[in-house]
Amino acid sequence: MLFDFIYYNPTKIYFGKNSLSYLKEELKKYGKKVLLAYGFSSIKKIGLYSEVIQILEDSGKEVFDFPGIMPNPTYKKMMEGAKIVKDNDIDLILAVGGGSVIDCAKAISVSAYSKDDPWNKYWIGRKEVDNKIVPVASILTLAATGSEANGGSVITNEELKKKKGRVFSPEVYPKFSILNPLYTYSLPLYQTMSGIFDIFSHFMEQYFSGEDDNVSDYLLEGAMRSLIHSTEAIMVNSEDYEARSNIMWLSTIALNTMLGVSKPQDWEVHAIGHQISAYTLCAHGMSLSSISPSYYLYTYKYGLEKFKRFAINVFNIQEEGKSSDEIAREGIETLKDYIKKYNMVSSIKELGVNEEMIPLIAKSTDKGGAYKTLTEEDIINILRDSYN
Repeated sequence: MLFDFIYYNPTKIYFGKNSLSYLKEELKKYGKKVLLAYGFSSIKKIGLYSEVIQILEDSGKEVFDFPGIMPNPTYKKMMEGAKIVKDNDIDLILAVGGGSVIDCAKAISVSAYSKDDPWNKYWIGRKEVDNKIVPVASILTLAATGSEANGGSVITNEELKKKKGRVFSPEVYPKFSILNPLYTYSLPLYQTMSGIFDIFSHFMEQYFSGEDDNVSDYLLEGAMRSLIHSTEAIMVNSEDYEARSNIMWLSTIALNTMLGVSKPQDWEVHAIGHQISAYTLCAHGMSLSSISPSYYLYTYKYGLEKFKRFAINVFNIQEEGKSSDEIAREGIETLKDYIKKYNMVSSIKELGVNEEMIPLIAKSTDKGGAYKTLTEEDIINILRDSYN
């Protein structure tokens, strides 16, 4: 059943091998000063940095370089960028990188002119943005978060050991995003697989959220099957353009908000994963792969029919001679096999979590869940199950 909803996504997508050629035309819409936000050396190694700089210079832009945005971008780094934006009256923030860079850029855009502490106002207080917002655009180099076409911004407050996501209104979405699958070829396998599981988790967070039977469920099942197929393809050939293209586009549609309309959603795996990252600074997608099977084994009975459907329609589990419970569990076990087969992390211990951290992570995790609202004790049990 579809309930009433409003869907709007203002991000313009340029997709494909020649997508960067559209940057110069887009830049005409903005003022002279551009903050170029990126991570470390990867965009320079693949030659993208020099290409972008050349286009910016040819367009008459004054470039303010802002490198060093780390995975799990910190509040301190975000505020550093916000100061540059405000002090120099920046007209556009151009984020070149993966989701962390784009998340940080959006955080900078809403924080630069905030009269109050942005962390408390926007990430904790969940207030609407009532100050000037600096436009953001992105050039994507890692398929994972979907940040290139949504208002999400996840920031880590290192002092508080708290990683917190916030979804802002469409005014904060990137105005345009350039997606070229070729930029993902040089990524290390670990990073690629981390991104792939992040995408998979985005699908599951929206799928495991009720016994509804609307169009989104069918789209999500197809998207998950496509992701599994493309994962296999790039393991055979890491430069399989078709597979890389599919993965990049799946990343975008997984979280451009379209698949989640008219659905309750879960996001508790992400809540736990965020706190694992806050304590270990691990790769986000790997924090999700390490706990997903344990989380779903802990909660599947509360949404048994949906987990049975997942097993059959996503992993092609055969029904004959099996109970609904057996089918559902076999689906989760197959998910676990998928994680191990493609060298994704299957234990939080691999990420640097120790026994002493478990109660701290559980205590600091935002409590929720679609089928079962977790308690602190529940989260401790899930973390302990995923420890070995």
